[in-house]
Amino acid sequence: MNDAPIRVLLVEDEEHLAAGLKLNFELEGYAVDVASTGREAGRLLLADRAYDAILLDVMLPDVDGFSLCQKLRDSGNTTPVLMLTARGDLEDRIEGLNAGADDYLAKPFDLEELLARVRSLLRRRDWGRKHEAQRTSPGILHLGDALIDFDTHAVTVRGEAVHLTKLELDLLRYFADNPGRVLGREELQQEVWKLQDYPSHRMVDNFIMRLRRHFEPDPRNPVVFLSVRGAGYKFVPPQQPGPQV
Repeated sequence: MNDAPIRVLLVEDEEHLAAGLKLNFELEGYAVDVASTGREAGRLLLADRAYDAILLDVMLPDVDGFSLCQKLRDSGNTTPVLMLTARGDLEDRIEGLNAGADDYLAKPFDLEELLARVRSLLRRRDWGRKHEAQRTSPGILHLGDALIDFDTHAVTVRGEAVHLTKLELDLLRYFADNPGRVLGREELQQEVWKLQDYPSHRMVDNFIMRLRRHFEPDPRNPVVFLSVRGAGYKFVPPQQPGPQV
């Protein structure tokens, strides 16, 4: 039985806020490390430590939290990230989610809500691990001349390396888990972006266009990521050639 405490990395440059949050999380049984700069956070993340969650302030003295989160995701680190910021506009929330954050909380916030959101992130992580073990789609996906390794985030198209963001990979994985099913924009926003009732669907359309540019033989005439008028999108993976006999 594993009795190790849940480890949290708190990246916050406001000293009094950081001290108060650390104390309250430790009273809840968490083990907490605090970093006041992005550089210090990077050092802790590169050390031989595994964190269960990261609380990341947007406004840091040396780097913004959006950039730090993006670098974290680009490196393959999938630790749940909750961004903390004094900026609560929807545009900022979208920027944080596009950078790879899992949740977003504007200051000032209620301590109980913060604790509840962290518990929710941990439950979602545990559910995701169980779901990962039950996936029907493979860890490696072939799309014509493209090869996508979801475990290492390595992507090649006709032998050339291609960079995909975490959200692009998450969207592609969701399509791979649901081949042939029509997926509405609302469902994609909820399942990939974790957005509920967001009024604009433009971000979904933009990301589909990105996937088409990477993986369609002719992005203007898609055959893999199909539009279904009035309903959403459908993923039709190309047939792979069978073994030669």
